Amino acid sequence: MVVIEKAILHILDVNESNEVFSDDLLEMNEATAEFLIKHVEKTISSQDAKKGSFYGNSEFKVMLDGYIGGEMEFIDFSRQVAGALYKVLTTAEAVSSTDLLICDARIDETRYLVIFKCNNHQGYVHQINVDENGKVSTELVNNYAILPGLTQKIDEFVFINCETMEILSKSRKYNVDGNSIYLIPELFLECAQNPSPAETIKEINKAVKKVTEAYCQDEVAAVTAVKNFIAENMEKDAVLDPVAVGREVFQDNPSMAADYNHAIETAGFSEPVEVNQEATLKKMKKHKLSTDTGIEITIPTDYFENTDFVEFFKEEDGSMSITLKNIQNIINR
Repeated sequence: MVVIEKAILHILDVNESNEVFSDDLLEMNEATAEFLIKHVEKTISSQDAKKGSFYGNSEFKVMLDGYIGGEMEFIDFSRQVAGALYKVLTTAEAVSSTDLLICDARIDETRYLVIFKCNNHQGYVHQINVDENGKVSTELVNNYAILPGLTQKIDEFVFINCETMEILSKSRKYNVDGNSIYLIPELFLECAQNPSPAETIKEINKAVKKVTEAYCQDEVAAVTAVKNFIAENMEKDAVLDPVAVGREVFQDNPSMAADYNHAIETAGFSEPVEVNQEATLKKMKKHKLSTDTGIEITIPTDYFENTDFVEFFKEEDGSMSITLKNIQNIINR
């Protein structure tokens, strides 16, 4: 359950060198509460988000400690946060105008500081004009400050557990002095980050493909084995261990297993990561294949090893054939 205790909106327009800091909290009417709660629920379970922890010399943590310790009010604290982010944004190239939402919230009874950096999007809205004679006309107006809708994603966000100081964040890379960096964790929060669940799964598949290609093995079969292993383990546990994946997939070839482990460790993805069980299972239970002839097939992962439903054949000329079996009905979609 999500409860928004306090929320405020500040506007950071770096391109126009303009900061608009609010002096009042957002009125928590039904529409505002729905907007904030929906986005909190959507983003906190994002598989693209990374866990992290503050560096010992983090200036942001000093500000946060002061607020939590009662040394300053929420509005003053939020203005300091907005000012710190604005200062950091001015050092980067090609930065969008931003609406900054800062919330003091409770999520399942745990207190969080939530920061939504909503990069403004371009969109069209209608405008009604009435002249001095009462004549009504309508027009389309290009609006450059459109906030994400309830079904859209927040571009960048931060959740800080006010009890443990654990950080969960999603950030984009920006060019600063010729270097591409994650601006929010590195310059704004000043914190270390662990790989996200989505990054970890992507790196696992990348390492598996690299190893199977090097040993001239069946890449499709190996990636399918990865999905099967992850899906089976997600039924029991929300923790994904990349090393255990390699141990299972390459259990019959110690050399391949060793090369996989080396690839994972070199990339910095060897540590277990906590994932969203429901979202991960949904992805792992299906396997999408794209052929060089333009055909795309989505097959339940369980069926890859069941020749009663699908079978792969290697032809003499090196090409492949796929046979789908026991089909009772086909529906056009």
